[in-house]
Amino acid sequence: MKKYLFNEFEGVSPQAWKTKIQVDLKGADYNDTLLWKTNEGITVKPFYTREDRTLEQINLPKKGFKICQTIIVKNEEEANTFALDSLRRGANSLEFILKSPIDYKALLENINLNEIQIFFNISFLSSKFIIELSEFVNSKNCFFNIDIIGNLAKSGNWHKNLKIDYSELENVSKITNNFLAVNASIYQNAGANIVQQLAYTLAHANEYLNHFGGEVAKQIHFNFSIGSNYFFEIAKLRAFRMLWNSLLKEYDVQENYTQIFSQPSLRNKTLYDYNVNMLRTTSECMSAILGGSDVVSNQTYNKTFQESDEFGERISRNQLLILQQESELKEAQNVADGSYFIEDITKQLAHKALEVFKQIENGGGFLKQLKEGTIQKKIKESANKEQEQFNNKELILLGTNKIQNPNDRMKDKLEVPAFIKIRKEKTLIEPIIEKRLAEKLEQKRLKEE
Repeated sequence: MKKYLFNEFEGVSPQAWKTKIQVDLKGADYNDTLLWKTNEGITVKPFYTREDRTLEQINLPKKGFKICQTIIVKNEEEANTFALDSLRRGANSLEFILKSPIDYKALLENINLNEIQIFFNISFLSSKFIIELSEFVNSKNCFFNIDIIGNLAKSGNWHKNLKIDYSELENVSKITNNFLAVNASIYQNAGANIVQQLAYTLAHANEYLNHFGGEVAKQIHFNFSIGSNYFFEIAKLRAFRMLWNSLLKEYDVQENYTQIFSQPSLRNKTLYDYNVNMLRTTSECMSAILGGSDVVSNQTYNKTFQESDEFGERISRNQLLILQQESELKEAQNVADGSYFIEDITKQLAHKALEVFKQIENGGGFLKQLKEGTIQKKIKESANKEQEQFNNKELILLGTNKIQNPNDRMKDKLEVPAFIKIRKEKTLIEPIIEKRLAEKLEQKRLKEE
């Protein structure tokens, strides 16, 4: 019989640890000195034990994550060439951003539609075009990013109106698989805290469940943006799977597997000292992977000021390849299991998000609260708090609000609009505005160059 060394030592209870810490504090209060609260109201402790585990099973991807190359389609032939080159260089998934109907035959030429997972991110609503494209592709590996509620939240308007938009969606649902997306990225990039992101995403998706019924759940995938709070972002994705699974049980949907598409946040990216963006996206992609994303699409380090270029796209793709192959994170989604800290954060985030979700539903649902401006108001409050922390250098973006390079010049490098533009057209509701933290500071620096 084997004798293990650790069996000779008695376990130490949380209370024993706390008592020892209290002695070492020499009279200082344990709660005031060592406990702190995040913007979400999550309490972070100085130590965690097995008593903090949730022991709840989370359905995570079983085959690792896919590396996705995102392509804005301006010219079908050029996009096709870029897609094929990306697949040769390590991508095994593609996202095409479509702003109008295109020649999909030219776009998809020589792409193996049965093996390559493809996402069509469509910013317009045409059931005729989507059905034609779906029938041409004829593959369960194809996902359509159609989110009429997300469009309302972001633009302030329906594509046409509520009735016509849902009618178009119903036409698509009769023919097309994987036709719905819930774009949670809107809330993160606008400054919502993590609890709000989880609650709003759940309430957003619940509007589709209310309309189509629980059976539509298998047709939905979720798009998340991942911020820089490393462990909390891992916990965010894990908490969402728990919440979504709980919600589906209310619709008598027992078999659930949640498809999550993740990309780095735009909110903390900068113009100045832009190479630091590579470090930010690496950390965020790692959170996305360890949090259990099915698909990860990276963001180029120069996206804030330049058009897509070969070098930037290659670097962003290689970041994911290094994480997948050299860092051996290909099938690492379960790495966080058993981490007392992450499991406790996951539990707290899920509980707080569920409370907010219930408040939304009791208040008439997500659409009603969007129309009343309640969701927008809450996000603004969170965004303003985060902005104040950035302005006061409590939240640091290196090279931007701390350790600036005074010789950095960006005025002549701007190829794309770097700052939000407030539109003046009339909208049905107040849109949720996505905004980077560094914008005002960068505008000031540009004027002073």
